Amino acid sequence: MGSMDMKQKAPLVAVACALVLAAGKFSAGLTSGSMALASSGLDSLLDVFMSAMNFFAIRKAAKPADDDHRYGHGKVEDLAALLQSSVIVFSGGMIVYTSVREFIHNAPITYSPLDMSVMIVSLCFSFFISRYLKAAGDKTDSNALRADALHYRSDLYSNSAAIVAIILTFFTGKTFYDLLFAVITGCIIIYSALQIAKRGLQGLTDSSIPHPLEKQIEDILGQMAYPYAGYHKLRTRYSGSKKYVDFHLLACRKLHVDEAHDLANTVEKKIVRELVTVDVVIHLEPCVYTCELTEATCAVSKKGARTQENNPAFRA
Repeated sequence: MGSMDMKQKAPLVAVACALVLAAGKFSAGLTSGSMALASSGLDSLLDVFMSAMNFFAIRKAAKPADDDHRYGHGKVEDLAALLQSSVIVFSGGMIVYTSVREFIHNAPITYSPLDMSVMIVSLCFSFFISRYLKAAGDKTDSNALRADALHYRSDLYSNSAAIVAIILTFFTGKTFYDLLFAVITGCIIIYSALQIAKRGLQGLTDSSIPHPLEKQIEDILGQMAYPYAGYHKLRTRYSGSKKYVDFHLLACRKLHVDEAHDLANTVEKKIVRELVTVDVVIHLEPCVYTCELTEATCAVSKKGARTQENNPAFRA
């Protein structure tokens, strides 16, 4: 199955699993009166919302560029991440508010063996879904799937908190523990939503790709042999799962146009091979040095200056 097929399949699998979990948690929570269980059920319902939105966002982002969107539709994924995070922050706040209100009014809690069983199954499902989405996100380099995986990973903590709340409340008879872990769950939800919002903002504000990836590009360029003479003005940015890279490539001034073009193609292919879903634009420039124009006498090679970023001669 192709990478794009996997990107669209992964959120559908997550939706199906989260629906089952939400139904089980809500049923158990309403029966026992536990806010820890009910808040965990709401968290699973939010998972359904997030995964469904990711499915439609990924489908839209996969559409090819058109006359109105020359750079494609990748930022739809970033917009979806921001919308998701806004809804999730609000829901996390409501969990905290409702939990405190129920505690103040001394709402009764009656646990049953079903509650513990539901949470243990939920813990296993959350682990499976988060690993599945993380693997799919890494394979397709999708920020939307990585954000979804991050939220399901936070479910591992909220589910564990609910299990601890059930045990402590059952053996001590004190509803304070249910309140405490419901509030913890709400805070975890809010924190994970802020992480998702951060990823979305990075795409919408054209933030640079992570430093390790930029370093990978620099290493590729640094390993190029003569007649490569350096580069400058390297710029990178995100648009959904797509990465955009552009820079000025410096080549020996003795090259013909077709030779310089072949050199640029070689560099581009190396970068595309190493980085997933990347669009590379290269501007060719002649090396500023004059020498005998051979590999043995190349002024750039002698200076060991593969990257000319700090050389005044290469500044605009």
